Amino acid sequence: MRIKGDKRVVVNLPNLFSVATTICLAVSSMMFSSCSQSAKETKVNLNSEAKQGEIDLSRQDEGVVINGVKWATRNVDKPGTFVTNPEDVGMFYQWNRKVAWATIGDITDWDKTVLEGIEWEKANDPSPSGWRVPTSGEIKLLFDTEKITNERTTQNGVNGRKFTDKITNNSIFLPVTGYRDGNGIINITLGGIYWGSGALGKYSAYVLQFGTDFAYWSDHPRYYGYCIRPVVE
Repeated sequence: MRIKGDKRVVVNLPNLFSVATTICLAVSSMMFSSCSQSAKETKVNLNSEAKQGEIDLSRQDEGVVINGVKWATRNVDKPGTFVTNPEDVGMFYQWNRKVAWATIGDITDWDKTVLEGIEWEKANDPSPSGWRVPTSGEIKLLFDTEKITNERTTQNGVNGRKFTDKITNNSIFLPVTGYRDGNGIINITLGGIYWGSGALGKYSAYVLQFGTDFAYWSDHPRYYGYCIRPVVE
């Protein structure tokens, strides 16, 4: 109780404290609810954008440097995207074309024509943004036996080949891919073939190729369908 003039004013402190506490709790509850709703909306927006292909964290790739070249750790899937896992094959491509072909099933509209040129054109490169098809020189660096080892291996149940930098111990895994031949027919093999960007002759282009007991760079017909493992631009 406190005295004001000649009047007595009674202040009930417990009740006042109760009211203040109630107000604080209500404000805190509103703030928490607002923050929770904001976080929820952000998550929903991100998921929505991912579905639209604008943001998809599963498509990001940090890459790994081997013998001075930064390689992606995954194959190219549909144009502009990576596969989800390092063991996934992805899609097949013909040299200097941005059209993706499935790695299974029959097709009837295979293009047997051969594109001219000496390099894979940037406009036709299906690699994700910031990446490109490797040059023949970059492929050859993987076979520098003084700096790189390669071995047949199995990763998460998938057969393939691992290339490892002797100095840094960085490595990439290339899965067995199979391929589509000149008629677009699927060939299931125990090896993998990956495109390079450079042409060799009028009808062929460089590739990285491996089997169960070998690995080397070579050249193959441009209208065959192979996978792509890009390098950073």
